[in-house]
Amino acid sequence: MGSHCSNLDDILEEDMHHWYTKFMKESPSGLITLFELKTMLEMNGMTEEASSYVDQVFFTFDMDGDGYIDFVEYIAAISLLLKGEINQKLKWYFKLFDQDGNGKIDKEELETIFKAIQDITRSYDIPPEEIVTLIYEKIDVNGEGELTLEEFISGAKEHPDIMDMLTKMMDLTNVLEIIIRGQQKNAVN
Repeated sequence: MGSHCSNLDDILEEDMHHWYTKFMKESPSGLITLFELKTMLEMNGMTEEASSYVDQVFFTFDMDGDGYIDFVEYIAAISLLLKGEINQKLKWYFKLFDQDGNGKIDKEELETIFKAIQDITRSYDIPPEEIVTLIYEKIDVNGEGELTLEEFISGAKEHPDIMDMLTKMMDLTNVLEIIIRGQQKNAVN
């Protein structure tokens, strides 16, 4: 995996003009729709949870809520995933997990996302129910069955095992590689 990260870091550090050219070849309109993202990620045959997860990822990166990912949002997303600070990543994870947008993550939301991630990565090492139980046992200090942003961030930082698990599960390097590979394929054609 280490070589993939340095490859993506090198790609990110290319000049903006080059990145923009790649983006425009992939999306001549200058915008990526949800449908185009799913097509790039080869989402055919994925479960409903996996499709829902990609929807959620799309909407968290669609920062202005216009239904498209433009070049600025695209670069911001890649930068966050590759070089973001821990607090930035945890805030993004929280926004991704908070599917109903009520400012709290409940067990069902977290489990749904973890199932979807496993469907996309095809890595089923630990059952999502076990992950959710572990997170709530350690982080949900009030026992409410919900986590606020503050509880989530402080809890993840206080428990390196949870932070490590989140980091591994939320590693979207493979998704970025699919997008970049797709761009390179289209550039050759």
